[in-house]
Amino acid sequence: MQLYDPYCSDIRDEIAVLKDALEPLHAQGQLRSILEIGCGTGDMTRRIADTWPDAKVCALEIDAIQLEKNQLRNRHDNITYLSGPAEAIPFAAQMFDAVLMFKSLHHVPGALLDQALSEIHRVLRPGGVAYFAEPVFAGELNEIIRLFHDEENVRQAAFDALVRASEDSRWDRARETHYRVPVRFLDFDDFERKVMRVTHSDFQLTPERISKVRCAFEPHMTSDGANFVRPMRANTLVRALSREQR
Repeated sequence: MQLYDPYCSDIRDEIAVLKDALEPLHAQGQLRSILEIGCGTGDMTRRIADTWPDAKVCALEIDAIQLEKNQLRNRHDNITYLSGPAEAIPFAAQMFDAVLMFKSLHHVPGALLDQALSEIHRVLRPGGVAYFAEPVFAGELNEIIRLFHDEENVRQAAFDALVRASEDSRWDRARETHYRVPVRFLDFDDFERKVMRVTHSDFQLTPERISKVRCAFEPHMTSDGANFVRPMRANTLVRALSREQR
């Protein structure tokens, strides 16, 4: 496994990368239940529900403010939003065909990462897929964000936990994909609202810090807003079958 591929230039849509990982299950008619952990605003949740309309999607979010917003604006019959952390998933064993985490594994406290991965294994059916899409600590956008929120250590810890899991016999067929996704902001106010003022974190935003971030952001502005490319890494693990199932 590789933390970052600096030579990767593939610009891909996140759903396209996810479809590559889940298509074998879907083709076999075994993608009926999906759990997303740390769904945030629910943007990816809605895209997942639209891509696989026959699957039941449960999305967990621990931020009470965001969870309430998601529940109030839910227009998808196949989505249920609930509260719950990765390290204590509120479901019985072997309930899901796929468990997904988009940019959220590194938010799990470091001491609980292995427990979270064990929980994901517990709620997956044998042969089920665990999918983790994590932002890489690199790139111009990352350099701006690190001015008020440096995630280098937590992203490394999340990667290390995935490496440990890939070496665990409970998991099978580890796969890794490096890609890049375009990210656009209308202006600095849009960036501040979406990235700096999220309800799940307090970044201690003093006027001086905001000014420093603005100075780093403004040179990227064009007539079409500020456009960035974020390097990403997707890791897929499959829950191993028992000897009787092989």
